[in-house]
Amino acid sequence: MSLLRVAPSVQTTLEALTQAARHDLSCACGPSQPRQRGRDGLWIYPAALPSGQRVPMLKVLQASGCERSCIYCVERCGGRGRSFSLLPEQLAGAFMDLHGQGRVFGLFLSSAIHGTAAATMDRMLGTVELLRRRHRFRGYIHLKMIPGCRPDQIDHAMRLATRLSVNMEAPTAAHLARIAPGKKFEAEILAPMRQVSRAIAEGRFARSGQTTQLVVGAAGEADREVAHAAAWAYRELKLARVYYSAMQPVPGTPVADRPPVPFGREHRLYQVDFLLRNYGFSIDEIEFDKAGALSLEVDPKTAWARRHPERFPVEINTAVRDELLRIPGIGPRAAERLEKMRQQSRLRDITALRAAGASWKVASPFVLLDGRPAERQMNLW
Repeated sequence: MSLLRVAPSVQTTLEALTQAARHDLSCACGPSQPRQRGRDGLWIYPAALPSGQRVPMLKVLQASGCERSCIYCVERCGGRGRSFSLLPEQLAGAFMDLHGQGRVFGLFLSSAIHGTAAATMDRMLGTVELLRRRHRFRGYIHLKMIPGCRPDQIDHAMRLATRLSVNMEAPTAAHLARIAPGKKFEAEILAPMRQVSRAIAEGRFARSGQTTQLVVGAAGEADREVAHAAAWAYRELKLARVYYSAMQPVPGTPVADRPPVPFGREHRLYQVDFLLRNYGFSIDEIEFDKAGALSLEVDPKTAWARRHPERFPVEINTAVRDELLRIPGIGPRAAERLEKMRQQSRLRDITALRAAGASWKVASPFVLLDGRPAERQMNLW
């Protein structure tokens, strides 16, 4: 029995469109927060908001079965089966039904391209317009900008959405041409991102900013090229987040016979991303091998620390915040806790690292505690 107060045909279509949306990873929830399929066949995502709060998010496509031909996408060239779509009134009504039941508190809306990019974007904008105007929904909406949509549609989206995104997919125009020959890197990808970036700088879109996604390993790109593209996007476009998706071969696509890209590679890129955003690192401080790859054996922060023995060991009791953040195993929260703890008393042994939430086994070779090497204390533990 359906848990939704909508027509059975709408229920069936909504199930298909949430299933199809699972392949869009630009608001990935992470391994600790897996996708959850409800009793009614819908997929609900415990997504992290910019505030850090996690809320159940309905992730759905306005339509499935894309007219574009991206080589890694299951929706390419109309998809492998029947295409589905919902009218703005149907999708807005179904979302508000779920919201009224307390089952979802936010919406991530994307779409396969049906007709033209502009027509597809109009249908998505129609859904969000109904939510905001008719249903008075004031919650979180992440809206995808369809590559090829018009500048006035992007302006409209900024008036309605909480966060916007368009997927870069590849680090350069040449790489994009290999995996998405129907998309134009500058005109359809970077131009909308620059438009939103200008609006943010001018105070016309002061909500949760914009994000993007890079597909890892589909176009033969090196980790160095992916990381440099992300660093450029943070610096020049002031993006809120860059997401990374290790290419996994999908039956029925041109990459079906390729080996899957290791998730460890995706994980290393996320670690580099955190160093760039939260730890004060520059892209030039990240170590890549001769082929431009990140090490799968050593995390990038530890690799940097090993190359700079002159910076270590660091005395935990006197180190400034920037020095604490350079220590492997110590993140922003642990650094903040250590600063507060040492205001109360001098930190003398390794239990202080544990109490602060640091990865004390990783940090111990690089720190002093009241003048004594923490690594020696490890033998006692």
